[in-house]
Amino acid sequence: MNKPAALQVLLIEDELSIAKNIAGYMEQKGHIFDFASNGKQGLALALHQHYDLIILDLNLPGLDGLQLCTALRQQADRHIPLLMLTARDSIDDKLAGFHVGTDDYLTKPFSLQELEVRCLALSRRHLLQQQHTITLGPLVLDKQRRIAKRDGQQLALNAMGYKILLLLAEAHPQVVSRSELSQHLWHDEPTESDALRSHIYQLRTVLDKPFAYPLLKTVFGVGFTLEITAA
Repeated sequence: MNKPAALQVLLIEDELSIAKNIAGYMEQKGHIFDFASNGKQGLALALHQHYDLIILDLNLPGLDGLQLCTALRQQADRHIPLLMLTARDSIDDKLAGFHVGTDDYLTKPFSLQELEVRCLALSRRHLLQQQHTITLGPLVLDKQRRIAKRDGQQLALNAMGYKILLLLAEAHPQVVSRSELSQHLWHDEPTESDALRSHIYQLRTVLDKPFAYPLLKTVFGVGFTLEITAA
């Protein structure tokens, strides 16, 4: 199994014990850390140094996590993946974070192993989004031409089917929840409850039905993922 690439990470956290725990674990895994203990210092570092990822606490002195995220998205010349740490588990707090540009959330207390997995997945998704072509086993997506092929055969996808497939490919190997898909596809517009189910069915008809085995997998009670077996 290939060792994950080392990440250059900025950790913005005012609780020293939490910062030490995170850095101690992640540095053992080969990742490289810079630190800031308040929002203003964190924003200055984020704008002037190059990081693969930023981990920031929601409740920061000087400039809180939401304000920092807003300022960073307005001032930075590139998209830097952001993982927000919070003791708040309400959906309103999470939506507020996503609204200002947070890429992912982790609620305290959390396992350090899960934190690393989330960081690697965020970084990988960001890199995939910068590439014009995504290749996953027999599946190839050309983002410039907005076409997908399986085993070299172009798939006759409609616009919504392509969007769903792209979201799943960029998130692979993570599971994408129904709510995440709906948010990406329709944002806050009201939709019929069966709309997503209908689009998933149509995608399966094109992506899987003509081939020997399915790629699109339902994880019951959670969402959907692409199951790509190693050759």
